[in-house]
Amino acid sequence: MTSTLEGARQLVTRGTDLGARIEGLDDATQAARGRLDDDLVGEAQEVIDRAAGRLRLSARHTVVAIAGATGSGKSSTFNALTGLELSAVGVRRPTTSWASACVWGTDGADELLEWLGIPPRHQTTRDSMLDSGRRNAQSDLDGVVLLDLPDHDSTEVAHHLEVDRLVALADLLVWVLDPQKYADAAIHDRYLAPSAGHQDVMVVVLNHIDTVPEERRQSMLDDIRRLLDADGLDRVPVLAVSARQGTGIDELRAEIARRAADKQATSARIDADVRAVAARLAEESGSAPTRALSEGRVAALDEAFAEAAGVPVVVDAVERATRAKVGRATGWPIVGWLGGIRPDPSRRLDLDLGDDARQLSGRARSAVPEATQVQRARVDTEVRALADEVSAGLNRPWVDAVHRASVSRLDELGDRLDAALAATEVGASRTPAWAWLVRVVQWLLLAAAVVGLVWTGGLLGTGKLSDPDTPQVAGVALALVLLVGGLVLGILLGLVCRLGAAGVGRRRGELADQRLRTAVSEVSRELVVVPVDAELTAYTSVRSALDRVLG
Repeated sequence: MTSTLEGARQLVTRGTDLGARIEGLDDATQAARGRLDDDLVGEAQEVIDRAAGRLRLSARHTVVAIAGATGSGKSSTFNALTGLELSAVGVRRPTTSWASACVWGTDGADELLEWLGIPPRHQTTRDSMLDSGRRNAQSDLDGVVLLDLPDHDSTEVAHHLEVDRLVALADLLVWVLDPQKYADAAIHDRYLAPSAGHQDVMVVVLNHIDTVPEERRQSMLDDIRRLLDADGLDRVPVLAVSARQGTGIDELRAEIARRAADKQATSARIDADVRAVAARLAEESGSAPTRALSEGRVAALDEAFAEAAGVPVVVDAVERATRAKVGRATGWPIVGWLGGIRPDPSRRLDLDLGDDARQLSGRARSAVPEATQVQRARVDTEVRALADEVSAGLNRPWVDAVHRASVSRLDELGDRLDAALAATEVGASRTPAWAWLVRVVQWLLLAAAVVGLVWTGGLLGTGKLSDPDTPQVAGVALALVLLVGGLVLGILLGLVCRLGAAGVGRRRGELADQRLRTAVSEVSRELVVVPVDAELTAYTSVRSALDRVLG
């Protein structure tokens, strides 16, 4: 569509902004698709396609459609303007649903007539060999394609469809009214009143003026003027004619010739179509300012997602696992060995165990407790609150679009959160370097205690524990010093290192919490924030594009 519109813009008269408005309507239509009323968006697309198609065709010709009800004298008016009996009138009116066309100047008209859908058998050219004697008299209408439409109030459905189709394609519309039913609601409600934005490409003709007494003619014209003003058509000229007697036909022909000569009817009609449908889109869309997602609202959503994912449970497990690992590494070896018998909290939750993370990153976190009903309800509440906040003040179609987008991917939530946690390295198994140093010291102390125990046992067996020749430290046998010192110092060192293990566990928990919440935030952004942002961007695009069209 972009290349089509670009080509159409190049055909628009320089100095005008019609091409930019068509492009703006196209931008608004693309952004509104699937969000605003489908019928209205489809109508806007039809206007764009019709405008692009018309601008590619002859700019030399002006398509003038004569429309009216049965008995209005529409075909008689058409014949009077052409100077030929081209359309049957009265009881001889044909039942065909095709319009008749009379063309002044055939150069470039063939493609235009094909676009209008007028069959060749219903076409007549005034510069043909059959009309060579009247060319000079009709030269003022050079470039006019005059259409005689079927009766808009015909009982034939095909007639209605043909009228509606050609009314949408014509550059200039001439509505012929009958003195007996010029106030008929059928034409005012269906065609005139809805075309208030097209009044610069409309002319209203009161035919059969010869059947109206002279003293009533002006009051009747004033009445028509009042009705048109009520329809919002205050700039539409009203002409009184008698096709049968030729009264006013010259004035009507001059009006058509003037509109055709300034070559503005085509652009004016397209401009009116574009503005009319853009105004309806603007009304449907609204003009409230775009709201941005607040950081607080997104943070509340992230928090709800984190709870549903079980982040607090995982963090607690990381802290406890870290304290246990560091405690076993730095505590008295015998106590550490006994503590190792107990299950690792991180393994129960399938958490990252250092190098094992690659093996665990692809599988679901089935061991992490599933979200409770309360947690799921909080997720729903936060999603709804976020959508309500950013859509406040918008028209209903956009409110609905934002809410649809906010929940469009929530069915992926469980799997995505599981995958996010599984792919996050929490480092629950890494032991700090100082703990390994303490472990070496503990084993040395244990070795000293064992040596002291064996030595003391030997001394007790030989009765030499108190022998002055036995190695002593401050009057105490060295064997006892090694035994008691190794035990006491090992236990005291283990107790002191428990404080360090708690600190390490707390820091590891904080790091795990940060990483897990970052992963969960990416999920909430992808599943909720990005879809909602897309709707807000579309809303801004529609508003901006329509401002270009209507501004």
